[in-house]
This record gives sequence, C-alpha cells and structure tokens, in this order.
Amino acid sequence: MAKVADVDGLAPKAIENEVESSDGVDKGSGGGVRLKKELSLMNGVAIIVGVIVGSGIFVSPSLALKHAGSKGMALIVWVLSGFLSMIGALCYAELGTMIPKSGGDYAYIGEAFGSLPAFLYLWVALFILVPTGNAITALTFAENILKPLWPVCNPPVVAVNLIAASITCFLTLINCYNVKWVTRVQDSFTAAKVLALLVTFFASLVYLFSGHTENLQYMMEKTTTDPGEIAIAFYTGLFSYSGWNYLNFVTEELKDPYKNLPRAICISMPVVTLVYTLTNVAYFAVLSSDEILSSSAVAVTFSEKILKMMSWIMPLFVALCTFGSLNGAIYTSSRLFFVGARNGHLPLAISLIDIKRLTPVPSLIFMCLVTLLLLLSNDIEALMVYVTAVEALFTLCSVTGLLWMRYTRPRLQRPIRVSLVLPAIFLITCTFIVICSCFKYPKHVGIGVAFIALGVPIYMIFIKWQNKPNWILTACNSFNLACSKLFLCLPEDCKEL
Repeated sequence: MAKVADVDGLAPKAIENEVESSDGVDKGSGGGVRLKKELSLMNGVAIIVGVIVGSGIFVSPSLALKHAGSKGMALIVWVLSGFLSMIGALCYAELGTMIPKSGGDYAYIGEAFGSLPAFLYLWVALFILVPTGNAITALTFAENILKPLWPVCNPPVVAVNLIAASITCFLTLINCYNVKWVTRVQDSFTAAKVLALLVTFFASLVYLFSGHTENLQYMMEKTTTDPGEIAIAFYTGLFSYSGWNYLNFVTEELKDPYKNLPRAICISMPVVTLVYTLTNVAYFAVLSSDEILSSSAVAVTFSEKILKMMSWIMPLFVALCTFGSLNGAIYTSSRLFFVGARNGHLPLAISLIDIKRLTPVPSLIFMCLVTLLLLLSNDIEALMVYVTAVEALFTLCSVTGLLWMRYTRPRLQRPIRVSLVLPAIFLITCTFIVICSCFKYPKHVGIGVAFIALGVPIYMIFIKWQNKPNWILTACNSFNLACSKLFLCLPEDCKEL
C-alpha cells in the first residue's frame, strides 16, 4: 500500500504533464488531471435522497417491527431515526464546510485525530461499510424483481446473486464511463422513487377510507421493553437512513460547497423522514403485524393485498428505488477510496483517473470486485447489524472530532457552526445504541471491532514503515504502472489539496 514516488524512473507529476500536453485533457490550476466540479444543488439533493431511499425502506419495516414489538413503537423508531440522522447531517454540514475535502469521515477523522484513525476508517469502509451496503441494496433489488415469478416461495439463491452481480457491474460501468450519465440517472430515479412511495401512501388512504382500520388498532400492544431489542430496532431504522453523509464524500466535485452542502442536507433530510414515515404508515394500515413479520418483501406483500391486478407495479417501484440508491452509493463511495489512495493510504493505482473521461476507474472497479465477493452472503439482517454497528463507531468518532477541533482549532473558518447541543445529543444517543447492541449481538459487534483492530498492524507495515525492502517497492511500482497502462489513467495532481 505504499505510495509510489517513481514509476519506471518517471514521476507521476511528469507523466501527467507529458500526457496532458499531448492529449489536451482538462487541467486543474496545478497542471494535473482533476475531477471536475459538476454537481449542482439539485444534484446534491438527488444524491442524498437517492442514496438513502433504497433497500432499507423495503427490508427494514419487518425487522424494525420484529425488534420494536409493536407498530406504534416501530413508527416511533422510524421518526426518531430520521431526527437523529438529521442531527448527524447538520454536524457533518459543519465538518464539510470547515474541511471542504472529498472523503467524508476519512477526511474529518484525519484532520482531528491523525493518520492512523483515518486509515482505520478507510480500512473498514473498504471491506465492510461500503461493499456491504451495496451488496444489501443489490440483493434487495434482485429479490424484489424476482418475487413475482416465485409468489409463494423465495427466489432461488443463484438467480438472486446473479441479478445482483449483474446490476452492480452495469452501474459500475456507467460510473466509469461518464459522470453526467451518473447524475442524470440519479436525478431521474430519485424523482421516480419519491413518487412511487407517495403512491404507496395514497393507495393506503383509499384502503383506510373504505373502512379497513383494524390494522391501526392497538398500535402499542406488545411493545418491547428490552433495551437491546430497542437498540437493534434503531439499527434497522438508522440503516435505512444511512447515506446522509455520502454527499460529503464528493465535496470537491460540488459547486459552491459552502452553500450547497448544507442546503442539500436541509432539503433532503426532512423529505426522506416524511416519505419514510408515510410509507410505514401505509404498510401498517394495510398489513397486519403477522403479515409484515412473515414477509421478506413487505412492498410486494403490500401490493398483492391492495393493488390486486396491478400488484406487478410494486416490484418495479422497488427496482427504481434500489437501482438509484446503488448508483448513488457507487458514485460517491468510489471517491472515498480514490482520496485515500491519493493520500498514500491505499495503492496508488486506486487514485488513478481516466484521462479521457476524468473518472476514477480503478477505484470503481476495485469496489465492484469487493461487493461481488460479499454478494455470496444472503443473510441481510446479519449484514445490516454488522455494518451499522461498525459505522456508528466511526460516526461517533467524526462527531467527537467536531467537538475536539472546536477546542484545539477555534480559529478555523466555520461557515456553518451548529449548537453544541446537537453533537451532544447525537453522541449520547449513538453511544447508548452501540452499548445496548453489544449485549444483544456481541458476536457481530465483536467481529467489527476485531476487524478494526486488524487494521493497526496493516497500517504499521504498509504505511508507517518507511524503509521497505526494494522488492516490495518494485512490486508496487510494477502494479501501479500496469494499472495506468491498462485503464489509460494518471494520478491526480495533489498540489492543491
């Protein structure tokens, strides 16, 4: 993972200038190949809403109800999860405008606590957070699109995995080819998925006004009092809202980030919370608790009961939501690994940019391969608890960094400055959820913590160790040179960063 300073005797900077002058590629002010600022405010809103509204709203309702015990408590969990996510997003708005770098948590943790904690986040994100979230979204897409063909049983695992892998590869290809295509797909599918969920809500109103109100009676009956169960219910809710920080991964590509980053957050988060609450009310009004708990595809069960002959439209809606969510996640998270490699925390090859399309092709392909490996696991609930527990730990670290930099760097420019009450509420609530989940699912949390700890010796060997043997440096040089020739990519000029 050493960053290579020389490839076949020619430094990356020299390679950049030589090829740029001959090919006419766009240059940054430092003379290097750079990612363009192509994201507007509406693109930012579409990314946040598009990434958040994905698999969670179709997977989590049954899991939230299972752990909350009652429909009323599950609905409270959904609303509070949105409120907590909104607080976290506002904290990240301060972080994102104070540290206007791509990479999100990676950049913020690095600024606050140094290189090792930043690498540990990158390490976990590379193999757990990002590919697991993408795998869950892809699997949900595949299961729902196949559900009409197997209405009384679960679709074959092989078919589900094949379709999930195919859609992952297809969207990776689009992201490699053109950023404008990505944003157009994101804008279109975001509008379509919000419309689809609103149709779900209004269909439930028609059902209620026809006299079917029995499923909304005794909403708080069987509510759980176990803190561990409530914590896991919040995990499922928070998983559905995960993605509110993804726009921070691409801050450098956002036009006027000081204004558009906080605006995008303040527009998108209330929209998502409202849409999620209305969708859950629709599910709870039409389906009984037993019907929700026994369904692996709640949206499809909902459509079969209320839409009758038009029930085929719901899998299409699910496909729209998960397709757009996966597309946004692939676009934003690839920039995280690109920035990490640019800073020397991953192989230099992952920081290469396609000289014709100005997209981080190696980063996208690497992330696609890791996601394909995780598609071999079909236990969505276990994956959800696993990824949310680990993500919560690093989100806590980022928000703690915000408070720490208030103390250590008080004169740092802060275009947005949130009240200290907000990060305090976020820290206390998330700490409670993480601690309670440790008692309920110690194995999942333990594996996550162990994987984080494994990153420490990796960092010491590949990053901290300066005097590496020549054979390691030669191997790294050869690998990076091969990738640059294979993908026709160059390293980005880091002078401005």
